Amino acid sequence: GRGRRAATTTMGSSGTPTRSAEWCFGKESVTKAIEAVGRGELIVVVDDEGRENEGDLIMAAEKATTETIAFMIKYTSGVICVSLSGERLEELGMPQMVTNNQDAKCTAFTVSVDKKHGITTGISAADRAATFRAIADPKSTADDFCRPGHVFPLRAVAGGVVARDGHTEAGVDFSRLAGLAPAGVLCEICTDDCTGMMRVPELKAFSEKHGLVMTSIHDLILYRQETNL
Repeated sequence: GRGRRAATTTMGSSGTPTRSAEWCFGKESVTKAIEAVGRGELIVVVDDEGRENEGDLIMAAEKATTETIAFMIKYTSGVICVSLSGERLEELGMPQMVTNNQDAKCTAFTVSVDKKHGITTGISAADRAATFRAIADPKSTADDFCRPGHVFPLRAVAGGVVARDGHTEAGVDFSRLAGLAPAGVLCEICTDDCTGMMRVPELKAFSEKHGLVMTSIHDLILYRQETNL
């Protein structure tokens, strides 16, 4: 669930692409999602059916706990990422994983990392949560991490979801809008048997079962455009 350039579009009468002004789940879903992220909760964020048609669990990196990361490991692919601005990644010495990105969505993976001190192997929920918190900590420096590791930073596009409608940018935007460090933890939600990805009907049931707020990247785009935030 990583994204692509430009926001969700439809074709206008002139044949030029225009953004749809219709909400998917409503403005209130974005407001509730921001509030949930501020409390350190996980939210479910879905993208366009014409794109990946997937849902990600997203939370603020600085609020990561053993329990929330364990929940993510249980219900997702387990390849848990953390999205940050390019500027912050450069400060932390986390360059792009490859120079020639061939990913269909141009997902901007950096080198993988672990927190250098205070963890064991780096793969447990507790260790990954500690690494996420360290990445979000403005006092952290490049020397606080070892490379490679078990956490996968992603470089978010400047401008957030308005510039690129990806979960990468949504992670940064939701954390920032919640008044927290602009670093979001994210991972795609899998089906119960882990053989595929949950789609919107399944994601709605999943969100209801676990008491999670569900919203969409498209709604976040509309919210930011309406509020100028």
